[in-house]
Amino acid sequence: MYKVNCLLLFIGIIFFSSFSSLEEKTPIKNKFIIVLDAGHGGHDPGNMGNKYIEKDIALNVVLKIGKELEKNPSIKVVYTRKTDVFIELDKRGEIANKAKADLFVSIHCNSFHTQANGTETFVLGLHRNKTNLEVAKKENSVILLEENYHEKYAGYDPNSPESIIGLTLMQEEYLDQSIQLADYIQKSFKNKLKRKSRGVKQAGFIVLHQTVMPSVLIELGFLTYKKEGAYLNSKKGQDEMSKSIVGSILEYKKSIDQGSEDDIYIKESVSNSSIYENIIFKVQLAASSKDLKLKPYNFKGMSDLSKVKQGKLYRYYSGGTNNYDEIKAIQKVAKTKGYPDCYIVAYENGVKVSLSTVLKK
Repeated sequence: MYKVNCLLLFIGIIFFSSFSSLEEKTPIKNKFIIVLDAGHGGHDPGNMGNKYIEKDIALNVVLKIGKELEKNPSIKVVYTRKTDVFIELDKRGEIANKAKADLFVSIHCNSFHTQANGTETFVLGLHRNKTNLEVAKKENSVILLEENYHEKYAGYDPNSPESIIGLTLMQEEYLDQSIQLADYIQKSFKNKLKRKSRGVKQAGFIVLHQTVMPSVLIELGFLTYKKEGAYLNSKKGQDEMSKSIVGSILEYKKSIDQGSEDDIYIKESVSNSSIYENIIFKVQLAASSKDLKLKPYNFKGMSDLSKVKQGKLYRYYSGGTNNYDEIKAIQKVAKTKGYPDCYIVAYENGVKVSLSTVLKK
């Protein structure tokens, strides 16, 4: 009897241990994944204006941002580095892509040979002026510290405007969302912290080019400007800047989360007198040769997304209901969000049918 009890106890321990282990290994679904990237690191100190060290300030701010974001149960934070190590630029993007991140935020500090000062947030795009080009060239020059960079970056020359122009088109589907986040960040710096804002800008940063999600690169300020450098090197400055960025990220997340006011509007617009048996209505938002992830940030905040590939095109839809009033409400929301040409389609038992024929019934 003693042996039987021991055997049962052993089996129980194994069962519950396995269950616990399985539970821990099972990835948490539906979390909003944010990759935080502290610029430079290791043998690459970044700029050292007024003897302040960019790599240290960037890391301190990133860790503070991450600590606050990790308090939110709906958010998962991934770091490209948490210590003073050198991470190659292509690896930073690779970390974000492997994590299937919803957002990539890279933190840096600026420098210049004049008394320039202020914050600015960059998104990937064609350089709009010589100054933006110089900032991108400076941050991209870190690849010269990497082994075999000619092979890894296909001959990319960080000093060549042509190379920077060649980086720009691959992320165009995420540009609107990147600009939206960048705008939140700059407004918070300006309005809440009273920092000088140099605005939202576009430039050809390799670290942004490597990612396939909304991405921004934040220049916290100029270390070469003595007063600003001292602020960014202080605990007070790092605390304030990190909290401002956290608030902007949460504001951005709220703006793209499914649900909220749109769902309330749709529910209020629906009656039960317009239900069609065996019919599913959807709103076609767009058709594209690009295979986009079905995430609200790719579709201006629209939810309940689906897609169908027909030939070389992907057709993207929002909604899926047999209630015609509900689909009309979804169409109205889509038009207000920037899809003026969206239209309703109908499926009967999984086969696309004429909408006018369905409505005549």
